[in-house]
Amino acid sequence: MEKILIVDDEKNIVDIVAYNLKKEGYETIEAYDGEAGLQLATSENPDLILLDIMMPKLDGFEVCQRVREKDPTVPVIMLTARVEEVDKVMGLEMGADDYITKPFGVKELVARVKANLRRRKGANEKASGKSILSFGDLIINQDLYEIRRGGELIELTRREFELVIYMATQNDQVFTRENLLENVWGYEYLGDVRTVDVTIRRLRTKLELNPNEPQYVLTKRGVGYYFMSND
Repeated sequence: MEKILIVDDEKNIVDIVAYNLKKEGYETIEAYDGEAGLQLATSENPDLILLDIMMPKLDGFEVCQRVREKDPTVPVIMLTARVEEVDKVMGLEMGADDYITKPFGVKELVARVKANLRRRKGANEKASGKSILSFGDLIINQDLYEIRRGGELIELTRREFELVIYMATQNDQVFTRENLLENVWGYEYLGDVRTVDVTIRRLRTKLELNPNEPQYVLTKRGVGYYFMSND
């Protein structure tokens, strides 16, 4: 049974979310402040974390950042009542995979949870017949779920790794933001293509020697993104 950690200081929201996730067959554990949430994230090894932003002791941004330092792969969905673009961007910059704005429908939340867990389950499936891909000094090992540049291991979140794999196994093909949302995030994203731009920017800071002049993750102006040729 997959385990989901819910971290929110509003008990009524936690209760509603936990009730509906249990109905779907998930195990839930709950915390009502950021400090307790971080402890449970470390000790309980959840399969997914639902994380509020505005909380006592530690806010969601800090919790997400610390979780990512220990586990770059667990899916994190940020829950926020704040609609400012900067909050969404900051959450993604801290390593969140997804976010949903309060008030949200239970069906939408459950769909997001299922999509993120489904992507995690399928992460080890090969997108091509080759388990090791080579692009100049960049080596992608799909079996070990790791990327090295010049022999040095690059720490990526699961979402970032999936994004690289999806584009790298179809190199030279240009992908629109909508295409990437559908195939990497795994569901309709209500037109919020900013998510792709933020994730690409974060990815470039890790993969590229000079993120302002990328070699691997390239932009096709007016269309979208593509990965460098393997030739």
